[in-house]
Amino acid sequence: MKETSVLIEEFEKGIYRDLLRDIYVDEELLDSQTKRYIKALKEYEDRFGTENVEIYSAPGRSEVGGNHTDHQYGKVLATSINLDAIAVASKTEDGRITVVSDGYDLMEVDLDDLLAREEEKETSMALIRGVADRLRQKGYRIGGFRAYITSDVLIGAGLSSSAAYETLIGTILSGLYNQMDIDPVFLAQAGQYAENEYFGKPCGLMDQMASSVGGMIYIDFENPEKPEVKQVKVDFESFGHSLCIVDTKGSHVDLTEDYAMIPSEMKQVARYFEEDVLRKVDKTDFYLNIPAIREILGDRAVLRAMHLFEENKRVGQEVEALEKRRFDLFKKLVKDSGDSSFKYLQNVYSSHEVNHQSVSIGLAVSDVILGDKGVSRVHGGGFAGTIQAFVPNEIVPLYQKTMDSVFGEGACHILKVRKYGGMKVL
Repeated sequence: MKETSVLIEEFEKGIYRDLLRDIYVDEELLDSQTKRYIKALKEYEDRFGTENVEIYSAPGRSEVGGNHTDHQYGKVLATSINLDAIAVASKTEDGRITVVSDGYDLMEVDLDDLLAREEEKETSMALIRGVADRLRQKGYRIGGFRAYITSDVLIGAGLSSSAAYETLIGTILSGLYNQMDIDPVFLAQAGQYAENEYFGKPCGLMDQMASSVGGMIYIDFENPEKPEVKQVKVDFESFGHSLCIVDTKGSHVDLTEDYAMIPSEMKQVARYFEEDVLRKVDKTDFYLNIPAIREILGDRAVLRAMHLFEENKRVGQEVEALEKRRFDLFKKLVKDSGDSSFKYLQNVYSSHEVNHQSVSIGLAVSDVILGDKGVSRVHGGGFAGTIQAFVPNEIVPLYQKTMDSVFGEGACHILKVRKYGGMKVL
């Protein structure tokens, strides 16, 4: 640990520029990240005083392949990105977790009272309490700390700001009380537990896994209690592409039913075969029974199941293409995945609002700009919100300028693949 005043001086002197370059990848971000860390340290001092602290980070994530498969125990390819939540933290002896997040009031969680509370649902308090409870259940040491947290993970852009927050809390407890020895996979599961049982959101595990483990990761959820997780060992920067996320400014209002119907219809198909999820259904049996399933459940359920089966296969192909450095093939598979989401999964626009298709507009404009040089696809849950594009670095300025002209200034965010998950920075 070092005193906040010492760390501020060292950041001002540029001592940590190489460290920040390693974490955030983009040379153009070094000055802004330096200022961000200095501001976080000063904010901590303003609230808690000058004292010895540690700094932690947890990234947002972007889904690359496996759209809407994790809730059916499917396969996913995801990556951590160079937007993150950071915390300036120090251990305390009062048995409380005290957190001030940028722009929010101070929160306190008593570690002697970790039961879920109805009034805390959909709050950060619920996430803190849930993560701490899960660590204690599994025999890990937990204890008090105070922290100032700030995040630049875009809220509502499908980059999983909540997963970054959960991972950050777990990583702080791992660092302060467990010598950073807690398995990142378990920290991801603790985050999911907090979100499911305390926050009140029935999410899968992909978001937390990508944030906690870090890098480009392949996840197979066939055994959800012990998912297979593999980091894809590839230097993404060597391919000369940036990951762009475009906010198409579509409204998420009244889309709950649209989101819910995807896993619901997939599970209806699974129940036809007396299974609870599609991963347990034999693919050949499914195709042989399409006429009967159409008769009982309708065509959309069949199409969504077809997306699941083919997307599972495609994820493995994407991993192999990256490992063999066949980036053109990887981009084609990303495009195929996006086309499947559009045509078969049908999560690009709501069938209840056919006159509002902002994601479709984003994909269409991207096709015109990128041609055969890059690819775009719907990002995350779909129906509104964001698209993802892999864009050659030399045309990133053109792509950003065009997408901003369509959707408004600041709509296009240029990101990089980050190789670290939840981590102790200093």
